[in-house]
Amino acid sequence: MPSLLEVFTSWRSLLDVEIGWVATAFVFVAASFLATWALQRLAVGSKDWFAVATSQLAGNALGRILPGGMATAGALQYRMLVRAGVPGGRVASGVAASSALLFATLLGLPVLAVPAVLSGTRIDDVLARSVWFGAVAFLLVAAVAVMAFGFNRPLRFVGRIAGALAGRIPSLGARADGLPEHLIRERNAIRASLGRGWKVAVVASVAKWLFDYLALVASLFAVGVEPRPSAVLLAYVTASLLGMLPFTPGGLGFVEAGLTATLALAGVGAGAAVVATLTYRLVSFWLPIPAGLVAYGLFRRRYGGPPATATT
Repeated sequence: MPSLLEVFTSWRSLLDVEIGWVATAFVFVAASFLATWALQRLAVGSKDWFAVATSQLAGNALGRILPGGMATAGALQYRMLVRAGVPGGRVASGVAASSALLFATLLGLPVLAVPAVLSGTRIDDVLARSVWFGAVAFLLVAAVAVMAFGFNRPLRFVGRIAGALAGRIPSLGARADGLPEHLIRERNAIRASLGRGWKVAVVASVAKWLFDYLALVASLFAVGVEPRPSAVLLAYVTASLLGMLPFTPGGLGFVEAGLTATLALAGVGAGAAVVATLTYRLVSFWLPIPAGLVAYGLFRRRYGGPPATATT
């Protein structure tokens, strides 16, 4: 709570930041969103940039207003893409697959700091441990992904377990019939789509986080700090993982307090860390919310009516 109060009561300090670097941070955030749309287009098998972009922006905005985070955002995006004519099963599996790839990429980012750690660059012990945690977690996620994409038996096992659990809920029991084979069909569709453009998918997932990280670096330059890239990268990954916690919309509060603390561990002064965090969250968290509302209005104007009711 003291950290949160320090962050949110320092908003007047934003008047002193270098506006050029703030604009640069905004451009990097926009590029990060563009990379996300490119990845999701591949995953859901749609060529419609408008539908993917507006649904992602709207879902992202809703997920930052209401509790539930990624689940809330995914639910709205699913219904909007179904309204745009994308098959429901493909939307659900495609968005899930792209989210999993983005999560795995985020876990793998600390590995980029390994050369700095091995070369003797002084990095706080707490941040240094995140390097090895990220490496282990990345390998585990990669192993799960390989099993899901390469073998049918794990998906059938998951489908049977999910079907058994759904069978206990009257409104879901009938829909769970044939779930294992349905998972395999959707997996095959994603694999076929990404098989033609898997390199683009990987590049897009890395670009999403890289541009977002560069937005944080630009925010630090905006307050007159020249950071150590490897240490700031570890601080960024830690804060991004905190942002995935579903306790508050968009990790609100967790990211502010966590990023301020980890930037301090990265060698950034306490005052500069607070203002840089405010600047970064302004361009990456707050500004995309009205953009999402505008995107939803544009979507409604093109496709009409409320988003289609989910039936899958």
